[in-house]
Amino acid sequence: MPDTPDDRSDLSAATPAQGMHRGLTSYGDREFSLFLRKAFIKGAGFTDAALDRPVIGIADTGSDYNACHGNMPQLVEAVKRGVMLAGGLAMRFPTISVHESFAAPTSMFLRNLMSMDTEEMIRAQPMDAVVLIGGCDKTVPAQLMGAASAGIPAIQLITGSMLTGSHRGERVGACTDCRRYWGKFRAGEIDTAQKDEVNDQLVASVGTCSVMGTASTMACIAEALGMTLPGGASPPAVTADRLRIAEQTGAQAVQMAKARLGIAQVLTPDAFENAMRVLLAIGGSTNGIVHLAAIAGRVGLEIDLAALDRMGRETPVLLDLKPSGQHYMEDFHHAGGMATLLRELRPLLRLEAMTVTGRTLGEEIERAGPGFKQEVVRSIAAPLYPQGGIAVLRGNLAPGGALIKQSAADARLMEHVGRAVVFDNLEDLARRIDRDDLDVSADDVLVLKNIGPKGAPGMPEAGYLPIPRKLARAGVKDMVRLSDGRMSGTAFGTIVLHVTPESAIGGPLAQVRNGDRIRLSVSRREITLLVSDTELAQRMQDNPVTEPVADRGYRKLFLQTVTQADRGVDFDFLQAAQMTGTVPRAK
Repeated sequence: MPDTPDDRSDLSAATPAQGMHRGLTSYGDREFSLFLRKAFIKGAGFTDAALDRPVIGIADTGSDYNACHGNMPQLVEAVKRGVMLAGGLAMRFPTISVHESFAAPTSMFLRNLMSMDTEEMIRAQPMDAVVLIGGCDKTVPAQLMGAASAGIPAIQLITGSMLTGSHRGERVGACTDCRRYWGKFRAGEIDTAQKDEVNDQLVASVGTCSVMGTASTMACIAEALGMTLPGGASPPAVTADRLRIAEQTGAQAVQMAKARLGIAQVLTPDAFENAMRVLLAIGGSTNGIVHLAAIAGRVGLEIDLAALDRMGRETPVLLDLKPSGQHYMEDFHHAGGMATLLRELRPLLRLEAMTVTGRTLGEEIERAGPGFKQEVVRSIAAPLYPQGGIAVLRGNLAPGGALIKQSAADARLMEHVGRAVVFDNLEDLARRIDRDDLDVSADDVLVLKNIGPKGAPGMPEAGYLPIPRKLARAGVKDMVRLSDGRMSGTAFGTIVLHVTPESAIGGPLAQVRNGDRIRLSVSRREITLLVSDTELAQRMQDNPVTEPVADRGYRKLFLQTVTQADRGVDFDFLQAAQMTGTVPRAK
């Protein structure tokens, strides 16, 4: 994207502004604006020699509420060191920080706000390039969305994953093992004392979840998009490898500023196709699709879900990480990280895609070398799962599509017909799910309405409905579950998500009743309510839906402008003014 007029407030109109000359404050006298700016920044001890260098902004998302970003001070210092060594001037600035477990009603509700904050702070402050430091689930997509809209050279630095812990000799890590042990507790398999004991071990250090949840998924996607340095996805948060990547990221930001390597040169259709391919091959979070759709929408591209599903049929899961496999992110790093995966995927990738290094993805794979023997990344000839981790479903329940993470589902349930047990909203679920008189059996389909983008609001990760307590105590480990919400990438089970359109805006899901029969067929990519079209139309006529509204504030803005899951749950006014294509594109 070219610089906007606001970014071109140079003292001469002949060339785009650089460094401290960018984005001068409007005082009606441009020379005075620069004079005043320099006077104030010199109050912090800067010299004219420092202020004449390329300015590199560093988006600091450190927060005491965000343990995933607990290494932020060290990362910022390492980035600053790299910027200085490369001849630039580093300027740290804060933005919103969003943690998955510390944001009500859900971090997804605030992702778009964080993206707006990021975009506007990049636009408002003078910088020739920006380093985006993020890690927790919604922070990386928010930063990439904001930077894509701002348009200047940008490079992503991932905070890194946490280390694994140990519970009674068993290796554990957040948050697949969190859910597994909570399931044991609900089923009465462990007592309160052991539940509290394992709680101390699940998160062994600062950093993001150590499995292939949404945070790890977005780290891998960011590298596949070409937005991080090679090897930037996998180093754990508290390692020297992560700090070295941070220093190198700062130095590369200076080179990008000098070369004017803008984000639009990196976020191309080829880049998004590579990211989608990687998402499928890592058994990544279903949330990755929503975030990719949002980032793509900022540059005028739409995700073609049907094409994604076709891509999934030819892209096996190669990464043996929980919840689809057995290993953790630190194991992936020791196995060579993304270079090992990309080397195996090479025949399926768009190798000409540009990266933040100024080299193509194909060139970076070559530079990574031949690899070595390891057990975490499988070969295409011997995959962990024969198809991509995510399948796209359609039917009268989801005319706009729905997703299932098939690599983390129970194979016995992926062809299933069951009776609907319906919960109208989160409150109804909490009130009834553990009642002994709940009319439910293991063969039923649990249905949760009104947890989509507008229904909750914010599309919370409540799609991972708990197994009803009386069934859990009887040994039931999985059931077909269906909703218009999301689930954590760390979760597992036969769970249909992102049903579009959502129930809160009148989607067919709103008309499902207790006792209805629902058919799931992953092989046929089908999710169907087994009632006639006439009956479904009559129900819609008899039970019209009133969309949720709010009186004021951010919630009002959210409900008025948020899009559906297939368009990324972004605000419609933040997307590109014109859509120019779809991804993946035809071969």
